[in-house]
Amino acid sequence: MKKNHLEESLALACEWMVKIAQVKDEVPTGNIQIHHKHTYWKGAIKGEYSVKDRKWSFFCPIWHTGQAVKSLVMAHKILKEDWLLEGAKAGADFIVHNQIRDKSAQDCGLVLAYEDAPDKINTSAILECLDGLILLSEATGEESYWQAALDAARWTLNRMYLGDGLFYDGYDPTACKIIERPYRVKGRPLLDDGILWKAYQKSGERQFFEAFLEVCERLLRDEEPSGNWVNYPPCNPVSGTIHPRHAYWWGRPMIYAFQEIGDRKYLACALRSGEWYQKAQRRDGGLIRGTYRDFSTDSFGHATSGICCAVILWQELEKILGKKLFQRSTELALKYCLSMQFRQVSDSNLQGCILEKVLPPDGTDRSPYHIRDLGTIFFVQAVSIYLEETSL
Repeated sequence: MKKNHLEESLALACEWMVKIAQVKDEVPTGNIQIHHKHTYWKGAIKGEYSVKDRKWSFFCPIWHTGQAVKSLVMAHKILKEDWLLEGAKAGADFIVHNQIRDKSAQDCGLVLAYEDAPDKINTSAILECLDGLILLSEATGEESYWQAALDAARWTLNRMYLGDGLFYDGYDPTACKIIERPYRVKGRPLLDDGILWKAYQKSGERQFFEAFLEVCERLLRDEEPSGNWVNYPPCNPVSGTIHPRHAYWWGRPMIYAFQEIGDRKYLACALRSGEWYQKAQRRDGGLIRGTYRDFSTDSFGHATSGICCAVILWQELEKILGKKLFQRSTELALKYCLSMQFRQVSDSNLQGCILEKVLPPDGTDRSPYHIRDLGTIFFVQAVSIYLEETSL
């Protein structure tokens, strides 16, 4: 992998996020469908783009934007360009503008992370937006971003945690009440980005660490198949489909538990998640969203973001183990991702972004390409880590 080629692709991907996909006004303008009930949009990342229709839309802009903030901060460490942090700040401000900051409010600290429904909150979406605020705070010294993340983590733990490693999934901020999803199981063991552990590291508040370990233990008990968790949504135990980023969200933070306690059972779980990705990787380096328990797949519905998450996990595992267990898989995945980048385009909305998936045929000759910001977002994170590690 040539450093200059990767750096060029990294810059192009970041330019797509900041110059093309990021909303520049408080209310989005142009050919875009708005589904969620945010009143302030400046800095948000437009999440979906239909190439055949040339139309934009959003899907959970809060957590997607939080991960974009994280990506831009990580890329800044490599590229040293000021506009990257400026874009990250705009994204972080979008999140903070959509957080309840009134100290007297019942839901002070809640981030309005609308996802499936236009006016209902997803708990996982709150957790998944916070690492961007944390990294931006540490990169700039602006403590307000860390404080916003801590307030959101406290609200999530105090309001949505059932105990025994499970969180309620949904919340109605208008009615101020928890929503129980019609899932086969009650609650989910959310470990996303290790936010509870990071909140403990920052605040010293023991409640964060105790909940973090309870979630880890729950995941160890409920692991199935090896390195993954098919019995929890968005996986489907009946069909056997496993979400492409599931093992990343829940397996990767096991590394933090190992670092904190030293018990190798946590590291072994993270390693099993890495091995799951290695088995799920296609021969050309990619990953299919419809991957089944036996590692068979659908023909369409690719998930470039999923293989990028695998690259992140593989590199972190290699760093802590001191062994190059996943080097071939990592480089194969990065070559695949580079081939998914748009460089010569007739549609300027595509310049520099990473193709997330190819849709099944619809009986027409219209483009089957579908853009999700997550393909580009996680590509930037994966490449930033790779470049940082190879330069050490």
